[in-house]
Amino acid sequence: MDGARGDVVRLATVSRDGVVESTHYGRVAIAGPDGRLLAGVGNSEGVQFWRSSSKPIQALSVVTSGAADRFELSERELAICCASHRGSQEHVETVRGILRKLDLDESALQCGTHWPGDTDERNRLVREGREPSPLHNNCSGKHAGMLATCLALGADVASYPEREHPVQRLIAVHLSVLSRTPDRDFVFGRDGCGLPTVAMPLSAMARAYARLGAPEGLPGELATAAERITSAMLAAPAMISGEGAFNTELLAHGKGDVIAKGGAEGLFCIAMRRPAPRGIAFKISDGSGRAQGPIAIALLQRLGAELDPGLVERFGRIEVGNCHNEIVGQIEPCRLDLDMMA
Repeated sequence: MDGARGDVVRLATVSRDGVVESTHYGRVAIAGPDGRLLAGVGNSEGVQFWRSSSKPIQALSVVTSGAADRFELSERELAICCASHRGSQEHVETVRGILRKLDLDESALQCGTHWPGDTDERNRLVREGREPSPLHNNCSGKHAGMLATCLALGADVASYPEREHPVQRLIAVHLSVLSRTPDRDFVFGRDGCGLPTVAMPLSAMARAYARLGAPEGLPGELATAAERITSAMLAAPAMISGEGAFNTELLAHGKGDVIAKGGAEGLFCIAMRRPAPRGIAFKISDGSGRAQGPIAIALLQRLGAELDPGLVERFGRIEVGNCHNEIVGQIEPCRLDLDMMA
């Protein structure tokens, strides 16, 4: 939903043998937990859908509703409620474990099906002549968390994807509080898994993540929920995506200072805790996710984050190879003019 020409700037390039083949354009917003926009590159007020970057905020309802305590959800189970997982056996069993605690089975999940991103699990299904189940859907953990919230609220389980369902209304309240965006200004769409997704300015997303990572100014139960959800993401990063994926590796090697969740169509949101709490949101306009790592690393370093050297080496610049296992180019970030307002 990018606007007029001039909305976007160069965020990353893809080169081959010294020649730039592709350029990824986009926008960046950086905010503080007090709600102030601290920096913007391109049109930081441009509007787009949250998609999966909202999952940690959606998962707050699992805690505030009492579901996390009632069903004794582990940190791994809370983490997978925030996930865009690969559908590995580990992911599938974790979601199945939540459903067992709810006395439900996979038929209660209304996320639809797709083939798992995990190669081993996909190959296993093919060998056994089986189709994927809703458990393999990358959003199955989020849906399981919503089912738990339904039961804790005493709400109807069958209709939980509807926009006016109590679970979705509670999520809308949390999104509004963290982003400081009145829900009357929400623009609703349908996400890939069939649930409501909300569009709002990139700056509002940065504000929401700043408050997610530094929740002291939130209402009491919401601040507690934010601490619990972010702690779960850091404790079980493999649940969020999968071993080797940038989102998981950033959580695992960010030294506890970085909470992050990517979304579809090139959106990536970060809560940076040190040296100063900041929310970062950037959107790659063409929807590609291949440059998310280099852009995120560059922004975090620019803001003074202390990152694991191995993480920077792997994702700060990504090598481009060919079919002969030769390195022929790289994906690297462009230098951005970040004029910090404070």
